[in-house]
Amino acid sequence: MSSLLTAVFTSAARLLLGLLLAAVAGCALASPDGPPSQTGEMTPSPTVGSATTAPAATARPFRPVVETVASGLEVPWALAFAPDGRLFFTERPGRIRVLVGGQAQGASVATLAVAPVSEAGLMGLALDPAFQRNGHLYVMYTYRDQGRQLRNRVTRLTERSGRAGDERVLLDNLPGANIHDGGRLKFGPDGKLYITMGDAAQPALAQRLDSLAGKVLRLNPDGSIPPDNPYPGSPIYSFGHRNPQGLAWHPTTGTLYSTEHGPVGNDEVNLIQAGANYGWPEAQGLAGDPRFTGALLTFNPAVAPSGAVFYQSDTLWAWRGDFFFATLTGESLRRVSFQGPDFRLVKQQEPLFHQEYGRLRDVVQGPEGALYFATNNRDGRGRPDPQDDRILRIVPGG
Repeated sequence: MSSLLTAVFTSAARLLLGLLLAAVAGCALASPDGPPSQTGEMTPSPTVGSATTAPAATARPFRPVVETVASGLEVPWALAFAPDGRLFFTERPGRIRVLVGGQAQGASVATLAVAPVSEAGLMGLALDPAFQRNGHLYVMYTYRDQGRQLRNRVTRLTERSGRAGDERVLLDNLPGANIHDGGRLKFGPDGKLYITMGDAAQPALAQRLDSLAGKVLRLNPDGSIPPDNPYPGSPIYSFGHRNPQGLAWHPTTGTLYSTEHGPVGNDEVNLIQAGANYGWPEAQGLAGDPRFTGALLTFNPAVAPSGAVFYQSDTLWAWRGDFFFATLTGESLRRVSFQGPDFRLVKQQEPLFHQEYGRLRDVVQGPEGALYFATNNRDGRGRPDPQDDRILRIVPGG
């Protein structure tokens, strides 16, 4: 009898131990992707072009695909959606154009006299938060002054019945050059117009508060200077920048993020704070110098980051809340996931569509939740194919 009980108890113990080990293994298999690697590179899920299982609540595969929206364009620099669904965009030679129902209109909304030299020309575009009522759109472009020097200006036009005119200059005689003109315009959640300015190939100007080169600027929509700017009477919001070309606000915190070109590598993603000095040319990247504000993320070798957006839709559900920016040298759309609660720590990142579409300049979210991005393969540095340049969009597939 004693032997029989011992055998029963031994079998029960073995069964219990097996159940416990299976439970532990199940927990390990059900855990998230785990901690990010030291490089910050994205773990394999999700991968663009492959099916990824959605959360149980949705049970949808995540398989985004890319569609061509417009082709045969000439260096489209900035994209901006109107409330009625029209997509306005600039082309570097001086044209403001529009897509209606996915079709590029033949006639330009406006044609401006610009100096399309190397990186210069017609660049940034932003629509007024009250565009549906006032039709105001804002642009930044390079021109030649009477001394034939390259300069930049920010102007406001008014669009009526598909044509934009009544140009009003808001900021003029800004430092300009054939490289490092910045050029991005975006309205923030505070209703102010933000403008990126490169160092105009004069690095020392980025540290001087009597120059608008190498800065992020902030204006009221009428061109006046907000009284709460960090330097009274000045449009300067932050300084010490080399060539910032992307602006985007976090949907939870409302904090401003920017992308910036480094000299040879040390491209940056920065969190922009009023009055902060980002170091150029005295420091760059993750310099660790207490005099300056360091970058959140750097890239070596260079990727040449440009336009940026935080994705805020459930259409591409796996990417909600992520930060996207176009890259030129990197020839990819970069996706970055920041970790809360302050979203300063980079959790994961990955390049999407690497070398599939060439040089990319801008990315925005469409009203239906698609991501739209523009190529710049006809900018003199790319390898254009017969369809370039293009505006493309990422939509759910399958």
